[in-house]
Amino acid sequence: MISLKHVLCCTVALLTFVSGPALADRKPTLEERGRIENRLKGWGYTSWDEIEFDDDRGVWEVDDARAADGKFYDLKLDRRSLNIIKRKRDD
Repeated sequence: MISLKHVLCCTVALLTFVSGPALADRKPTLEERGRIENRLKGWGYTSWDEIEFDDDRGVWEVDDARAADGKFYDLKLDRRSLNIIKRKRDD
């Protein structure tokens, strides 16, 4: 006899397979990276770690951007204008 738990597990597995791959973050192209880095330098940031595009939110994310004041921030940039839409101090 097939249990309800078995049916639910199979259903979840099937839906996951059928729905296709989930959107994933991606690295910027060389051109995108150059534009983003120029903007960061223009705002006075001197270094940063990872830059990636968050497909789920539709924004660029910059980790550990070091500002002129020496403090580190995680940034979210508008996908088109590259303006900062969120800045969070990284302690």
